[in-house]
Amino acid sequence: MTESKISKELFQPAHIQESEHEKILRPSLTFMQDSWIRIRKNKAALVSIIVLSLVIIMAFIGPLISGYTYSEQTTSNASLPPKVQGFDNMPFWNGKQNIGGEEVDVYKQKNVPEGTYYWFGTDTLGRDQFTRVWKGTQISLFIGFVAAFFDLLVGVTYGMISGYSGGRVDNFMQRILEVASAIPNLVVVILMLLVLDPGIMSIIIAIAMTSWITMARVVRGQVLKLKDQEFVLASKTLGGSTPSILFKHLLPNVSGVIIINVMFSIPSAIFFEAFLGFIGLGIPAPQASLGTLISEGYKTLQVLPYMVLYPTLVLCIIMIAFNLIADGLRDAFDPKMRD
Repeated sequence: MTESKISKELFQPAHIQESEHEKILRPSLTFMQDSWIRIRKNKAALVSIIVLSLVIIMAFIGPLISGYTYSEQTTSNASLPPKVQGFDNMPFWNGKQNIGGEEVDVYKQKNVPEGTYYWFGTDTLGRDQFTRVWKGTQISLFIGFVAAFFDLLVGVTYGMISGYSGGRVDNFMQRILEVASAIPNLVVVILMLLVLDPGIMSIIIAIAMTSWITMARVVRGQVLKLKDQEFVLASKTLGGSTPSILFKHLLPNVSGVIIINVMFSIPSAIFFEAFLGFIGLGIPAPQASLGTLISEGYKTLQVLPYMVLYPTLVLCIIMIAFNLIADGLRDAFDPKMRD
């Protein structure tokens, strides 16, 4: 820096120097814009969003592109290994299986017509595994998103009313939560299966009856911290109604916590449904979820390992992706993580 520049800065008026120091160098951003900037830096969360989007797309178009239905049985083509066009020389996808220490072309052995391909193989009843895996993914995701919907509808509303009301109302509502949380989910599912016919509806009702409890407690805790803040007191002073304060002022301020908990509740519901399917309380045949497919494949694990491999792989991808996205959102919505 030259002497003229230094002397010019030294002899500038005080108010001009202060205004230079008070300039805001960082552009003004909304909460969501700032959060998006932070989540873009989280490579694991971004990759998980892309992978999860592909899984969701395949859950809907997968059953349509294979040429088979999830319930179509061809007993003559039962227990066929995976075979994909153009992969005739690649292991695992060439339609060959190791039988008695010798690699055998099972498609030729069973006289399967030329040009017949089963990308994930077939089960013991001759049903296409590719179609059933993606149909099962569709059902599992549906159950997970329905559980998240009940979290939002019941859990958020219950937690906000309980936290904002306080006093006896809060104590009474929390006692109800304690009673509801004391009943194991598995007991609720068994009771639903006894009252209702086994199927998606009974599982959804059982999961929805208890899945919102954690959300209600988290939202209540956040509302208890915020309800005595200045912006809430100002709204009360201006004559704001209780519903207006809850959903116009408090709800936007707890939205980050709600989104994070929803992202954790979806994989929890999917895993719980898969657990039910594995122990035989899941979706009845011929429909299938990822849990029932894993349960069926486990019975023939040593002979037909591909039957358990693909549904397990899809389930693991869904669980990991949702958890990484939830971790990324938690960091993005935390103001302390700001650079």
